[in-house]
Amino acid sequence: MFDKIWSRHSVATRSDGQVLVYVDHLLIHDGYAPAFDVLRERGLRVRHPERSTAVPDHYIPTTSRDLGSIADPEKRAMVMSMKRDVEEHGIQLFPLGDPRQGIVHVVGPEQGITQPGIVLVCADSHTSTHGALGALAFGVGMTEAAQILACQAIWQRRPKSMRIWIDGQRGPGVTAKDIILAVIGRIGASGAIGHVIEYAGPAIAALSVEGRLTVCNMSIEAGARAGLVAPDDTTFAYLKDRPFAPSGAAWDAAVAQWRALPSDPGAAFDREVRIDISGLAPMVTWGTSPQDVAPVDGVVPDPDTMTDPAQRERARGALGYMGLVPGMAMGEISIDRVFIGSCTNSRIEDLRGAAVVVAGRKVHPKVEAWVVPGSTQVKLQAEAEGLDRTFKDAGFAWHEAGCSLCLGTNGDLVPPGQRCASTSNRNFVGRQGPGARTHLMSPMSAAAAAIEGRLADVRTMMERR
Repeated sequence: MFDKIWSRHSVATRSDGQVLVYVDHLLIHDGYAPAFDVLRERGLRVRHPERSTAVPDHYIPTTSRDLGSIADPEKRAMVMSMKRDVEEHGIQLFPLGDPRQGIVHVVGPEQGITQPGIVLVCADSHTSTHGALGALAFGVGMTEAAQILACQAIWQRRPKSMRIWIDGQRGPGVTAKDIILAVIGRIGASGAIGHVIEYAGPAIAALSVEGRLTVCNMSIEAGARAGLVAPDDTTFAYLKDRPFAPSGAAWDAAVAQWRALPSDPGAAFDREVRIDISGLAPMVTWGTSPQDVAPVDGVVPDPDTMTDPAQRERARGALGYMGLVPGMAMGEISIDRVFIGSCTNSRIEDLRGAAVVVAGRKVHPKVEAWVVPGSTQVKLQAEAEGLDRTFKDAGFAWHEAGCSLCLGTNGDLVPPGQRCASTSNRNFVGRQGPGARTHLMSPMSAAAAAIEGRLADVRTMMERR
């Protein structure tokens, strides 16, 4: 599948092997000022404004829709400059207050902008999310983003191909987030460097598009350039009647093309990995990399048992930062904060799963818990279904759409030393704020942690219903 998309978008090849790749769509967020500055300095215009969409998400407040509430003047200026820049060049914008606004990687799929077979790019590492719909999607830097704005193409070195085949069926309380955490735990944070991953197998085929979005979102955490899932009837049902999806005869023609995208039988990959998730437990991270993962009913590992000296030293440092000791039961780790949100897990399916756990229960008295929908559309749908009331009755704060506590650059922070159960994608040192300690998990597991005040096995909680 990767070969098919790459070859159809290859314009030219340089003597050094780099390929000029045509970009079908560029997604723009509120950190793009440097890219537009490049255009301004060189006197260039955006070549195809109709092939870009802009959405503020990184630096906006989630407690209100008022830009004046952004305390940092630099961040406030970035949001305001994005509006100025895209309007100057005639680029479509979903501003604050627009019902289509949200996290760019949630908005693209839900609006039907993301489609099978296209090359989609954004200056954000988690652009790999969009591969769940069969798009070749990857992140770029600001200089590269400027090139795309000016030329609608980008020089790239061809990645290698990798297939990760997932066998087995998910058990109760096991979600797409647990699958991808298990994959990263197996191959490591650098296990897919230089590759585009194609996820396949019965466990992937059984996932909804929202689950596939979660899996592809975290491909970058395994070092991959992108992640892909072959489009199928599940994909087509999801896309049909989306605002920017084809319609009428164009829809039928598009589906016919999309059906030819999956990898042919016997297709060769540069690397293949096979994983059976039968018996997989809900997964939780213990360290400062997504590869530092263990079953929620397991224990914190002992670095002394690790054979690789570099890994052993890194694990010791991670445990020191996280304030954990080897052999400690994961279920004994208390938490202070819960964050259900981010481009990984803030879609309606995620909120529904968490609400099932929360319903009729109360957040632990010492825990501050937030739900931040991934888009205004998700927020409105959740409110129409009464999910907001379920969360608020339990003691969760119900926020506006945005990146929020995922990356700690917008005023939403975990205080130093506090421990956060988070549905986001990165548990790096200081990711959610200086000194913050992050445990990655699924929305259902995060909801369980909010109720129990510690990392908790959601399977046990569901059995008590």
